[in-house]
Amino acid sequence: MSTSVLGPDGKRRCRWSDAAPEFIEYHDSEWGFPVRDDRRLFEKLSLEGFQSGLSWRTILAKRENFREAFHGFDFDRVARYTARDVERLLANAGIVRHRGKIEAVINNARRARELVKREGSLAAFLWRYEPAAADLGAPQTVTTSPASIALSKELKKQGWAFVGPTTMYAFMQAMGLINDHVADCALRAKVEQARQRFERPR
Repeated sequence: MSTSVLGPDGKRRCRWSDAAPEFIEYHDSEWGFPVRDDRRLFEKLSLEGFQSGLSWRTILAKRENFREAFHGFDFDRVARYTARDVERLLANAGIVRHRGKIEAVINNARRARELVKREGSLAAFLWRYEPAAADLGAPQTVTTSPASIALSKELKKQGWAFVGPTTMYAFMQAMGLINDHVADCALRAKVEQARQRFERPR
């Protein structure tokens, strides 16, 4: 089976982009492009945690609701949430109402705030786990990697929740720490150019 699919515009894309109409825009404008903005990185870490056991389509469809509910994933603000906020979120039908995942985002916001005090930024810490090109296999052939396992282990050590190796690998794919677009995907070269221009945070 081919790892790519012909889109409605005649361009080849990663096969998963054909699974839902809204995936094409996400695939073409976000997935794999490198990100250094702390709030966007925290948002993605949070949404990947919410996706655990669910489909990305479910989360993507609710993303704007999540952003509104969690104050734009401003982790300084989320870190100050109280039990009243947990109840507010559990009553919000526009998001995934899972107490453990909601509480994990609040916990992780507190851990993110601590991490930023130590490291300077969330981005500086996360980008240290960018794997070397020689350590990467063929695109979309694995769901974990030594780098995602190491990142997961360190975050768990720091007290983060819902940050397993598979979740961290999906995060790395989406945030551009790796270019996992398949070889004949029209976006692979564009993402690679963006990664070459990208200034790694320190």
